[in-house]
Amino acid sequence: MNYRWNLAINKALILVVVLLFVPVGFSQTKATPVGPGETAGSTTALPSEATVNSFLKQMFGWNQDLTWKVAEIKPAEAQGFAEVTAVFSTPQGQQIFRIFVAPDQKFAMTGDIVPFGADPFAAATAELKAAKGPVHGAADAVVTIVEFGDLECPACKAAQPNITKLMQEEPKAKLIFQNFPLESIHKWSFVGAKYLDCVAQEKNETVWKFISTVYEHQGEITPENSDAMLKGYVKDAGADPAAVAACVAKPETEKRVRESMALGTKLNVTSTPTFFINGRKVVGFANNTPYDVVKAMVDYNLNTPAK
Repeated sequence: MNYRWNLAINKALILVVVLLFVPVGFSQTKATPVGPGETAGSTTALPSEATVNSFLKQMFGWNQDLTWKVAEIKPAEAQGFAEVTAVFSTPQGQQIFRIFVAPDQKFAMTGDIVPFGADPFAAATAELKAAKGPVHGAADAVVTIVEFGDLECPACKAAQPNITKLMQEEPKAKLIFQNFPLESIHKWSFVGAKYLDCVAQEKNETVWKFISTVYEHQGEITPENSDAMLKGYVKDAGADPAAVAACVAKPETEKRVRESMALGTKLNVTSTPTFFINGRKVVGFANNTPYDVVKAMVDYNLNTPAK
C-alpha cells in the first residue's frame, strides 16, 4: 500500500519505520541524482541528493538515534515519479526506506509501487520463467514460489523455518531458490552463492540441507574462513567437496550467479529474502510478513484457476 506523506495522518507509519526496525539485508547503490528541473531519460525530473537529505532531516531530525544514507535516486516505474531509496539505521538495525516523489516535487508517498491491472502479476510471472535455481517440489506444481536469498543474510536465516514449514504443508507448491548475494555488505555471500550453485549442479536434493546447515552456522563464517567452512557444509549435506570446490573456481559458476542477481534486479529485488508467489512479490517472511499470510496467498493460488 502507498501512503501520502503527511506527518499527522501517518504518525503510526512513522513510528513503525523509526522505532520498530527489523534487521534485513539490503543492496547499496551509488546515488546518481540530477538537479530539479533536469531530466533522467525523457520524462522524470529527479530531486537532488541535497534536497532529499534536507527533507529527511526535517522529517526525522528529532530522533537522535536515527541516521540515514541516500542510496539511490532514479526514475520510478510509475511514469514521471522519482524513486528515492534510503537506508535508515538505528541501534536496533537497518531498514530500506523508499520515497516516491511526485513530478512537481511538492508531494511524496512512501511504501511500494505495485503493478496494476486485471492480471497484475503476469509480467513478473513471465520474467520468472528465467529462474534456473535449484527446485524443491514437483515440476508440474500449481504454485511456484521463487525465493531470492543470500546465505549471509540474517533475515533469510530467520525466514528459513517458515519456508520449510510451508513446503511441508503445501505439496502442490514448488520452491525455486535464486542466488541474490548482497555482496556490498555481506562479504562472503558471493562465495556462498557459488557454493550453493555448485551443490545444486552436482545433486539438487542436497542443496536444501546445505542451505539449512549454512544458516545454522552463519555466525561462524567469515570472509577469511568461508572456503574451508563451506566445504565442510558441502560434505555434511552429502555432496562431494572436491567436485564442488572445482566447480566454484570455474568462470561459468560466477556467470550463473550474476545472471540470477540480474534477474532479481530486473524484478526490483532490493532486499533479501524476497519471494514471488506465482508472480506476487512478498518481502520478508519472518517478522514483517507472518506465516499465515503467506500460506493464505499460496492457498488462494491453489484454489484459483490461472488466467
